[in-house]
Amino acid sequence: MSFPMAYDLFIATTETLYMVSVSTLFAVLLGLPLGTWLYSSGHIKPMPKVHKALSGLINMARSIPFIILLVAIIPFTRLIVGTSIGINAAIVPLTLGATPFFARLVDNVYRSLPSGLIETGYAMGANTRQIILHILLPEAKPALIHAITVTAITLVNYSAMAGTVGAGGLGTLAINYGYQRFDAGVMLSTVIVLIVMVQLTQMVGDYLSKRFLHN
Repeated sequence: MSFPMAYDLFIATTETLYMVSVSTLFAVLLGLPLGTWLYSSGHIKPMPKVHKALSGLINMARSIPFIILLVAIIPFTRLIVGTSIGINAAIVPLTLGATPFFARLVDNVYRSLPSGLIETGYAMGANTRQIILHILLPEAKPALIHAITVTAITLVNYSAMAGTVGAGGLGTLAINYGYQRFDAGVMLSTVIVLIVMVQLTQMVGDYLSKRFLHN
């Protein structure tokens, strides 16, 4: 691989890391309260209609293939960031695609906790907010870190798909040089970088989860 191509690979890698990091952050900031609300409306302070509506909305959003979502919200993306191409524009569909996915993971994490935690909280006189902040979140922290890790890895895959519409990053490099110019070296290099990125993300997530599990 020539030096200019190696430089392009480095730039594409940093762009992918930027897109994945920022969109993961936004997905967590939006998905955590959404998933908590979903669980709370079904188990802590039951609101059947709200729970059913939230669950249906999340399932509907998750059922949309990312490549279709990417194209369908181009007007919304242009409204938010002023353009529909580039790494900043890609963050919008990446976030919207990952938020319902992470929200469902959060709900599943809470469901895996011992059922007696909520009853214990109420027996101690805690309200809904206190149960969430002081019981559910601390107990679920290791599993939530695993959920964030899974979401980040999913976003690595999404970011590669976003490259098909000029989002930048490794996906764009693989399409423009590896596929359209039939350069197997570039294609192989992008695949290797993506594999390494996913493995490192998983390793960091496992390490942090174990740290919080023992604290």
